[in-house]
Amino acid sequence: MERKRFDSILSCVALTLLLLVIQRAVGGAARGFANLFSYEQFDPDHAYLWNIVHHTSMAVLALAAILFLQKVDNLEFNLGLGDRKAGVSYVVRYTGALAGITLVVHVLMLTSNSLPTYAFPLNRRNIIGTLFFQLFCTGPAEELLYRALPITIIPAVLGRSVNVGWGISLETIIAALLFSLAHAKWSLFPLTFEAGFFQLLYAFSQGIIEGKAYQDTRSIVYPMVMHSISNVLMVQTGYLFILLS
Repeated sequence: MERKRFDSILSCVALTLLLLVIQRAVGGAARGFANLFSYEQFDPDHAYLWNIVHHTSMAVLALAAILFLQKVDNLEFNLGLGDRKAGVSYVVRYTGALAGITLVVHVLMLTSNSLPTYAFPLNRRNIIGTLFFQLFCTGPAEELLYRALPITIIPAVLGRSVNVGWGISLETIIAALLFSLAHAKWSLFPLTFEAGFFQLLYAFSQGIIEGKAYQDTRSIVYPMVMHSISNVLMVQTGYLFILLS
């Protein structure tokens, strides 16, 4: 029994590391593709267009991997609408709760003089471009790569889904951890790690909620919508507070 448990843990760790390598490779390939182009003519402030190309490339690569695995291994990645009632409920409740949290967070940042700063001017073009990116690119790309792939692959390899409590699965926690690492700057050679605590906590919490939504609704569509809405809320609220302060 102990040997079997040790083998399961070892398999889980190895699979997590493999998924990390795959996600890094996809992100790196998308970054390389985005770097092939110049965006000066349409995005002179480098505010959004590179990100749009990068995330679109990332979505295409992740979707290609998903379609390949669906055909070869007959895995179900739940690309359809799934449980629509549960999905709409998740989106509505998540949006309402996050709107309140976003407002409180930005009020606290305003009072502590720590509102976000940007490397580009907040003009009409940059605001529209960045919000377009957050709304239409972040959710689809990141949920395919950081949610649908690991949450489907892990139980398929391990043979079952492991519920750790409160309706949250082990694969959801692992996916959330990998998603958090994607929001940190790190490398092995040389060994470096740079990330803000709030950013990591926010990414991990978001990963847990959206991973649970993915499994409960049997659809990646609703986590995509939730993800995009959360980013738009955070970014546009930051813009409003900066412009009005």
